Amino acid sequence: MDTGIFPIQTWENFEQQFWLHFFPVNVEVDVINALEGTSYHQGNRIVDDYLNSFQALVSDASYTDPQTLVVKFQRDLRLGIQNQIATMPYEQSANTNPDTWYRAARRIDQAYFANKAF
Repeated sequence: MDTGIFPIQTWENFEQQFWLHFFPVNVEVDVINALEGTSYHQGNRIVDDYLNSFQALVSDASYTDPQTLVVKFQRDLRLGIQNQIATMPYEQSANTNPDTWYRAARRIDQAYFANKAF
């Protein structure tokens, strides 16, 4: 039998290959590995894009502890943004309030792009 360019001959074989390639065995473990590793950083993305990805990852990883969220978010921000937020005159409770960090990072990023436009 000539299979041509399609190596998958049955629906069952297609379904098996599809699941194997597009659905990881353990999504939570994959997400936790991404968050715990050193490869997930803001990079050149704007803060909003990084924050959206970050929040999706921590949700999939079932991370809920506020201090853990702050540490993970802060660790992967660009160094300049980290430093500006860390030196802002916040109360100590900001270290356990992810929303404080999210808002500050957005403000700094927006100010950077506004200044860059001029």
